[in-house]
Amino acid sequence: MISCNEIVPASVRGRYRKTLVIHASDLPRGRGWSPYVWQVLEGKNRIPVTLLEAEDAVDSGAIWAQRDLSLEGHELFDEIAARLFELELELMDLAVDEFDSIRPRPQDLSKGVTHYRRRTPADSRLDPEKSIAAQFDLLRVCDGTRFPAFFDWRGHRYALRLEKIRGDQP
Repeated sequence: MISCNEIVPASVRGRYRKTLVIHASDLPRGRGWSPYVWQVLEGKNRIPVTLLEAEDAVDSGAIWAQRDLSLEGHELFDEIAARLFELELELMDLAVDEFDSIRPRPQDLSKGVTHYRRRTPADSRLDPEKSIAAQFDLLRVCDGTRFPAFFDWRGHRYALRLEKIRGDQP
């Protein structure tokens, strides 16, 4: 399951040998919603992407494999999503190709369990009194369709869209 936003009940999971999920965090740290977005906002440029078994408790299943998403700090939402999707494809191929030979390991709970809450449109609010530099990570992870960056100024709300200019474009 990719970008799954609901818990699949055991009665459905039981119809299959295994039900696998891909989640972008170093589980058990970062269970929950929009993990790579929250991690970018925390200033992280290395984000583990985990293939795990689906369970009733969100993001709590045994880990099959992990790969690292490495960022340089300039990538925008669409670039991050594209690179993440490449890793997700790699993990899906791994699950199919090595299904019977993978030995899942339980999550290391000694690292501590943390959870990210579900993002809302309000999480894309910019502060017009702060610099662009101070808010760049928020700008770069705002989804222009679902969660556009915005700010309120002089009684009005304004949306911002960030686009990377390539080459010698003005």
